[in-house]
Amino acid sequence: MSTHDPFEVSLLKGLVEIDSPSRTEAEASAFLVAAMQQLGFVAHRDSVNNAIGTLGSGPKTVVLLGHIDTVPGKIPVEVRDGKLYGRGAVDAKGPLACFVAASARLRQDIAGSGKRIVVIGAVEEEAATSRGARQAIKDFPPPDFCVIGEPSRWNAITMGYKGRLLLDYRLQIPWKHTAAQGKSVCEQAVDYWNAIQAWCHPFNEGKGVFDTLDPSIRAFHSENDGIHETAILKLGFRLPTRFPVETFQHFLSGTAGAAELAFSGGEAAVRTGKSNALVKAFLQSIRQHGGDPKFKVKTGTSDMNVVAPHWSCPMLAYGPGDSSLDHTPQEHVEIEEYLRAIDVLESVLRTL
Repeated sequence: MSTHDPFEVSLLKGLVEIDSPSRTEAEASAFLVAAMQQLGFVAHRDSVNNAIGTLGSGPKTVVLLGHIDTVPGKIPVEVRDGKLYGRGAVDAKGPLACFVAASARLRQDIAGSGKRIVVIGAVEEEAATSRGARQAIKDFPPPDFCVIGEPSRWNAITMGYKGRLLLDYRLQIPWKHTAAQGKSVCEQAVDYWNAIQAWCHPFNEGKGVFDTLDPSIRAFHSENDGIHETAILKLGFRLPTRFPVETFQHFLSGTAGAAELAFSGGEAAVRTGKSNALVKAFLQSIRQHGGDPKFKVKTGTSDMNVVAPHWSCPMLAYGPGDSSLDHTPQEHVEIEEYLRAIDVLESVLRTL
């Protein structure tokens, strides 16, 4: 393992200490820009508050696209038993700080190397709008290589993510006594959910986890004003590759009865190829640093779903951290793993 600059850990800790739920990333972006400038990057905030840092000016471009926003929920930031606790330590300020630290190690050598490294700390990845990634698509032509900053563990690379569809369901009916005939608005909403599950069951039968359609209830709320009673369901669907979205939306609309539906957050599933120089560089680097490399696919979504259709280049996701800790009250990253991931990525960037 290489000798580490203490700044590499303080960079991550300082970034995690700044609260930055989606749409409130300005302070964290300013912090990251200042840190990158201190490390020798040409850095700025763009029109949507993405933090952009560039090293080198060669014709070969490597984009390291992480996200600087987090889900809500404050976790006291502390280092305990070799672990850094705090919201975003895993998802995904750990991978983003890894990108900056690994790139900074090349700052003395990148001149004349023929390559340019662009680190992007994108906003609103957790908000399902992916505003930062969409701005990056507008501002940057397809790079030669792209790494997405998401936790994979230091010795693994992620090659794909499921797609996503969000649905808001709202049903309002005249209020009636609970002893009256007919189903209540809540019962009708439950019937709708049960119909969805009944549609999914035969579709999923016999399939692996990356090939299934996974529905979930994100919120269920009911109310009445003395005249009407209303049920509101917020549903999410994790979509497999090559999924017939339009057919499924037609079913959802046709089964909803008098309910109002609003679809959002539509992203197709993505799975990238393994036979390219980027994957080869990661496998070689992980082995070089004592690891047995692993391939992963994820049942969630990431900014890979957004940029892959526009950037036709070798692409994967990488970063320190255990993704089972994403969004949890126990979110933390092992400092040793974070530092090891920096070593791995540094070697990759030198190889490309």
